[in-house]
Amino acid sequence: MLRLSRLTDYAVVVLVRLGQEDGVATAPSLAGSTGVPEPTVAKVLKAMAAHGMVASQRGARGGYRLARPLDRIPVSDVIAAIDGPISLTACVDGATGGCEAQHCCPIRGRWDAVNDAIRGALRNITLADMRGDSVPMIPVSGRAAASPGTAEDLPTTGRATRPASASQPRPRAGSTRIQHAFAE
Repeated sequence: MLRLSRLTDYAVVVLVRLGQEDGVATAPSLAGSTGVPEPTVAKVLKAMAAHGMVASQRGARGGYRLARPLDRIPVSDVIAAIDGPISLTACVDGATGGCEAQHCCPIRGRWDAVNDAIRGALRNITLADMRGDSVPMIPVSGRAAASPGTAEDLPTTGRATRPASASQPRPRAGSTRIQHAFAE
C-alpha cells in the first residue's frame, strides 16, 4: 500500500493553515489551531524553511510565513521535503544498491513510468487545492477522470456494491481536530 508518512500529512495541514494567516504565525499558535503537537509543528516548520517553503522572522513579533503562495507549492514538494524523493521501489530512476535481485530482475526500469505518473499527479495538486473543498480531478489517459460518486465509478463486474457510507475511509485518530482547523 502506498501511504504518506504522518509527518508529511501534518506538514500539509500546517502549511495550509499557515497560508490562512495574515502575516506571521508562531509554532504554538499553529499547533493550537490545527491540533498537531507543538514539537511536531516546530519540526515541520524547520524542514519547510530548509526547503524554501516558509520563511522565519525573528524578534518579538516573529514567527513563520509562507515563502510563496499556497498555489505555488505542489504537494510533491512537501512530500520530498519531509520523506525524501518520491520513489516506489529501490531501483526507480536508475538507483542502485537497494535490491538484491537488480542484476537479474526482468522488471528493472519498468517502474519508472509508474513513478513518473505518480510524481506528475502530485506535482499538479497544490496546497491551495488541498485547502479547497475538493481536489481537482487529474486527467487519466487523455480524458478527464470521473467525479467521485458518478456512474463511471461503479464496478462493471455485476457484483453488489457497498453503500457509499461503508466505502468511505475511516478518519484517523485526531483527524477531526485537524479538519476543524480548515473550517475557519
